Amino acid sequence: MFERFTKDARAVVKGAFAYAESGKEQVVDAGHLLLALMDREASRGSFALAALGLPGRRESVRQALEDARRRAGLSQAEADALAGLGIDVSEIVARVEEVHGVGAMSGDRTDRGWWSGRRPTFGREAKQVLERSLRMALARRDKHIGDEHLLLALTVLPGVAGEVLADHGVTHASVSRVLYGGGEAKAG
Repeated sequence: MFERFTKDARAVVKGAFAYAESGKEQVVDAGHLLLALMDREASRGSFALAALGLPGRRESVRQALEDARRRAGLSQAEADALAGLGIDVSEIVARVEEVHGVGAMSGDRTDRGWWSGRRPTFGREAKQVLERSLRMALARRDKHIGDEHLLLALTVLPGVAGEVLADHGVTHASVSRVLYGGGEAKAG
């Protein structure tokens, strides 16, 4: 599949690995792909993000992804659903961090043991993004998978990255309008 990736899409994947490695994380997830996508310049994906105003909100996106990591990767929608059952995720996080330290639920611990120094691997979410980007490229009869297909895949898959994008006004419809509709899309 990677032979079909454009130079920009490959750079996003490499950037996602770099984010995971810099955080000493075992798994590349969709959030890493999103951060790496936001690093790109002069590509179709970066054009769509710029048209939707996301580059100016990079810190907000990074903080939203970090907040989700502290909730053990739960999206805000999942945390809200648990709250509806009487489970306060914030309280659970606070109690776990009180006993085990800040970041304990996200794996942000220094005692990584045997894993230290190993390269991260693709997690389930990241694999789903890559697979969906392939399907999106095939559906449009595109010969290659570009970073715009990765962005589109991030907007349609459930999870933290898609939720963060939607919270910042970047949806599948708005990205599609920018990329294929010929008009400017407004961020929500």
